[in-house]
Parts: sequence; structure tokens; C-alpha cells
Amino acid sequence: MTFDEGRGSPPLHPITVAILAEAAAVPRLDPATTPLAAQRRAVEMAAAVWNDPPFPIARVETLAVPTPWGAMRARLHVPSEGAADTAILHVHGGGWTFGSVDTHDGLTRRLAAATRRPVLSIDYRLAPEHPFPAPVEDAAAGLAFLEGGGIGAPIAASRIVVAGDSAGAQTVLALLLARRDAGLPPVAAGLLFYGCLAPDFDTASQRAFGADERFLLSTERMRWYWTNHLGDRIDDPGAAAPLRADLRGLPPLFLDAASHDPLRDDTLRLAERLAAIGAPHRLRVTPGVVHGYLRFAARLPLAMETLEAAAAHLDEATADAAARAV
Repeated sequence: MTFDEGRGSPPLHPITVAILAEAAAVPRLDPATTPLAAQRRAVEMAAAVWNDPPFPIARVETLAVPTPWGAMRARLHVPSEGAADTAILHVHGGGWTFGSVDTHDGLTRRLAAATRRPVLSIDYRLAPEHPFPAPVEDAAAGLAFLEGGGIGAPIAASRIVVAGDSAGAQTVLALLLARRDAGLPPVAAGLLFYGCLAPDFDTASQRAFGADERFLLSTERMRWYWTNHLGDRIDDPGAAAPLRADLRGLPPLFLDAASHDPLRDDTLRLAERLAAIGAPHRLRVTPGVVHGYLRFAARLPLAMETLEAAAAHLDEATADAAARAV
């Protein structure tokens, strides 16, 4: 089920309501007074609850991706079936400040299973210690690792998909634009799940859902994340705001937005801009869910429906990309 028409909001799914009630009962850490290391530990511990027990998959392997600034930890998830000459690079969310291959382990396992493709998830450098463009540089290193045979035989760009959720979606879109501008071969497709694509805090969805953290993410929290990511460049983000860029020449994009998400309109505006130039894309607005809902897949069937819809899009996009590369 999708919600693709207009910008109204359907009711919250009953499972989402239950999840929000559980989240509201847990004290929130104040980012202004809690050391960042303690906040990161809390995020990792909270994510572990959603990832246990591990979603079954054929093979999981921890790898080291070489970069000019040192080895970057990565995790490879290989499904029991599917093509060996294709892969997905996944960039996790967390406001560029939190998250890891561990926090998103359940999501990446399910993404591999749904798409029948190996998924390489990367531990890119986090803000504020490593602001933009560090995540994009790390994602580029992960993509080069796949192209160069890091998980076996070399994989052509036309057989690689890049995916990201939330802050990871911004990183993925910025990566695609940078790759286009550098004249590098296009990848097969991009998957962008509930992305934060520009530091815009007065959209309709920000006003509707961002006043506090009842829906798990607030406008105030997003300002903090963007400040971590950009520092004093927040008013002039440049390439860090891919929503505002020239979007011509991108591979086919699968765009998913959550109906009750302060960031919903980032995705809707991106879809509008892509439609205006005739760029290939598919928009899915999932009803009754909040930001980050894919990580609740153990209890929320809508999450798997989204991943299966993304898989169907990929089957079409990668076949078209492979045909163009011949």
C-alpha cells in the first residue's frame, strides 16, 4: 500500500502507534548536555534491540575498505540466491552523527534478502569530527572497492546500486551528482529512503511533524544534525544540499518517504524536480509510518513491503543499465 497522491497524511499504522508509545517512555538524552560518546553508545544499544535476533541470511562478513585516510570497516551481507556480479552499496542514516554497520544490520540484511543482491554497508566517518564531504568521500571509496573486486570479481558500475536512508540518502545523492560531474560511468540505480536532502526547516512536513519528537524526529534535532554536518556552512551548504542541484544525468532513482516524517517533503520536492525534467524515478510515500521505519521491520510489515517494492524497481533498472552498457 502506498500514499502517492497529495500531501495529506493517512492515520498512523497501529504498530507505529505502539512503537511511538514505547519510545516516548524512554528518557531522551539532551544533546546539549550529554557527551557525544554517551549518545552514540545509547543509539547503538537501542538499535541492538531491533536487530535481535539477527534476520537470517546466507553469509555475513566484516571487511576493511582501503581509503586514503585509513581502513574503513564494512559489512557484507550475501543472500542465499541472486546474481554474483551485482551488489548494493548501503550508506546508513543517523544524522551523519550516529549509526554504524551495527545499528543498521537488520535493515541491510533484509535489503539483501529482498533484492537478492549482496549488500556492502560502510562505517563512514561521522560528524562533527568529520563534516561534509567526508561521508561522500567514504561512500566513493566503498563504491570503488566494489568496482575493483573487493568482494570477489570486479563489478561494473552498471551492475552496482547505491542505497541510503535518511542522512545516508543525502550522501548517496551527493555521491551520484559528484560521480556524474567527474564523468565516471553511471551506476545502475539509487535507492533513497526518507532522505534529508537540504537544510530546509520550514516545509509543510516540518511544521506538521517536527515540533517535538513525538514522531521520533524533530526540526530542532535536524538543525543540530545539519550543524554537525556543515558547521558554519549551514546557510551556504553548496553540494551538501543535493535537492537544490542540477539533477540531470542521474541513474533511475527509487524514492521512499514516510507519511508522518518531518523530512517527507524533501523527498516529495525531489520527485517533483525529477518529474519536471523527465528524469527516471519512482516515488513511494508509505502511509502510517514515521522517520526511520525501515529499522522496525521485525514488527512492521510495511517495511518489508517497501524493500520488496525497491527490489522490483531494481530488477527493471539494472536490466536497463546492463542493456545500455552493451
